[in-house]
Amino acid sequence: MSLNLHGRSVLALEDFTSAELRFLLDLAKELKAAKRGGFERQKLTGKNIALLFEKDSTRTRAGFEVAAYDQGAHVTYMGPSGSHMGQSETVKDTARVLGRMYDAIEFRGFAQADVEMLGRYAGVPVYNGLTDSSHPTQILADFMTMRECTHKHLSDIRFAFMGDSRNNMARSLAVGAAKLGMDLRIGAPASLRPDEKFLGGIAKICEESGGRVKFTADANAAVDGADFIYTDVWLSMGEDASHWGERIELLRPYQVNAALMAATGNPFTKFMHCLPSFHNADTKMGKDMKDKFGIDAMEVTDAVFESPASIVFDQAENRMHSIKAILVATLG
Repeated sequence: MSLNLHGRSVLALEDFTSAELRFLLDLAKELKAAKRGGFERQKLTGKNIALLFEKDSTRTRAGFEVAAYDQGAHVTYMGPSGSHMGQSETVKDTARVLGRMYDAIEFRGFAQADVEMLGRYAGVPVYNGLTDSSHPTQILADFMTMRECTHKHLSDIRFAFMGDSRNNMARSLAVGAAKLGMDLRIGAPASLRPDEKFLGGIAKICEESGGRVKFTADANAAVDGADFIYTDVWLSMGEDASHWGERIELLRPYQVNAALMAATGNPFTKFMHCLPSFHNADTKMGKDMKDKFGIDAMEVTDAVFESPASIVFDQAENRMHSIKAILVATLG
């Protein structure tokens, strides 16, 4: 299927139809095969892309830069202190300046309203590299990875997300699963559940697609029969660090460990994480958590993270391929 997404921004998954999302996934698969086979054709030669980062990143920056270079485009990276946006210049003004110089803009930051403002005034495609409420490029990489790691169609896949179901990953996975008719179980305490407006929106999408998105406080029930178990850090970037103790107590029962993997009843269940992950005490943050709370791992144990069931680095690589699909579809 070929769809025309030329000139479109990618601000949130809600803006795309199921057919459009599947088209991007198919294109990402084709582009990955072309890169690996050595027959990739550049379709973005002469294009210039601005990368605006309020939040640092490994995968998002590398994904956009390599995808752009592979396709013949140039990028300008502007880090947390690399532009005037939000300090001495409004988001609206920054959008109008960069839109005159660049063919597209990527934004990774805090407020969804900021990326939407960029999209409204830039006059060129704008891509959401992450906000506090949405992470569309990650979800495309995740669903691409699921396709690669099972013989099932997306609509036949059952997967679970464990952790804070209000964060950008849980919310974006819920939207994506609902759009594509998937079966998603989200295991989280009731106090960390999204608001009723969001839940109502997900229910409406599921009515149209046949998707099944269920929230439960029962960790074992959430993973029963799951083809994939997904988790994320228990405290998102930008949240007050004083909440760590409370969050650890709330989410300890939802840690992905050997027992939870076994609770799926599926010996082929794969483990997923958008990274970075606190699975040991080998980082500064991990050491601080161990010293303060006496724990070696948080959302996932090292044994699961390093096991054959873990496909987290396939996900990481697919960030680049799925981002490339977005660039080619909207700029090529």
